[in-house]
Amino acid sequence: MAATALVIGGSGPTGPHVVEGMRQRGYRVSVLSRGVHVFPFADDVERIVGDPHFEEPLAQALGERTFDVVIATYGRLKVTSRLLAGRTGHFIAVGGCAAYRGFTDPDDVWPMGQLSPVPETAPLCGPGDHPFGGKIVAAEQVLFEHHSDATLFRYPYVYGPRQIAPREWSLVRRVRDGRRAVVVMHGGLSLLSHHYAENAAHAILLAVDKRDTAAGKAYNCADDEQVTQRQLIEIGARALGVEMEVLSIPDVESAQGALIQYQPHHYLADTSLIKADLGYRDLVSSVEAITRTVQWYRDNPLEYGGEYEQRRKDVFDYEAEDRLIDLCRAFEQAVGEVQLRPRHENYTQHPYAHPKEHSVGRDERGR
Repeated sequence: MAATALVIGGSGPTGPHVVEGMRQRGYRVSVLSRGVHVFPFADDVERIVGDPHFEEPLAQALGERTFDVVIATYGRLKVTSRLLAGRTGHFIAVGGCAAYRGFTDPDDVWPMGQLSPVPETAPLCGPGDHPFGGKIVAAEQVLFEHHSDATLFRYPYVYGPRQIAPREWSLVRRVRDGRRAVVVMHGGLSLLSHHYAENAAHAILLAVDKRDTAAGKAYNCADDEQVTQRQLIEIGARALGVEMEVLSIPDVESAQGALIQYQPHHYLADTSLIKADLGYRDLVSSVEAITRTVQWYRDNPLEYGGEYEQRRKDVFDYEAEDRLIDLCRAFEQAVGEVQLRPRHENYTQHPYAHPKEHSVGRDERGR
């Protein structure tokens, strides 16, 4: 009889890749979700409707069933890990990088903002830190209390088709609406680790393949190469066949709604552990992944003002954006008009000595 796998979630960005990967490995796959979003899985994939956020409806949906592998990508980890204790050979869980101290609230650490890169040994949220991060840490503790050999993946922002808050849509909609200028913060040079959905699913499947190595461990996840926001816009614009002017605004709270993604500090995940342990490497490069994602939203546009669009802070207030753009251009012009003193007459492009001919020193002549 084929081994069994339960995938909790499954309709989001990573789920279909995980389900298909388990099928290719010979597992008989069941997908549990609330049934809100329907994905056309293969006919041999069992659909179970249940809410993984609450113990009673989840228990009712699963009954007394057991599974060889459980992959929990959705729901409350406290609930799913507790209910399935003793009912699976390997529990694989997806958490988030918000567990790290300073990720959600940079003021929780000193100096402000996380140092880069952030390894799995970095401090986790504790009492007095941001409460959201504290909840994630508490869920991780419950996971390992009930499944000491579990594997935990700390996802950053996952991108790709069917993302519930797609950053790429902010660019795609502007291009659709004829916009050819976009505002960023800090020059668009902030770095926030992202993970393409197909790559993220690949990481999970590596833990299935190397269960003993992955048992009892937590892994950071992220694409091998990360892009700045400016690079994201450049890649996306080329994928859409347009050119976008990028203008930078300061970090002012009232203007955050004009940004494709509010990102005040860096977060770069150290992924050396998953590479060393499981041999992780991206299946899809960052440039190709962003291109695919942008073109998917071009071909599958979101509903203007709909649920998914509302999940983003982006308000698409083009009149206000035009005022910001005018201010940026005026500021750039004013800065260009400031004349600085000329450099010192002995200034050289290279601070080190660059002699034009060899001169023999005293010691070399032996005197």
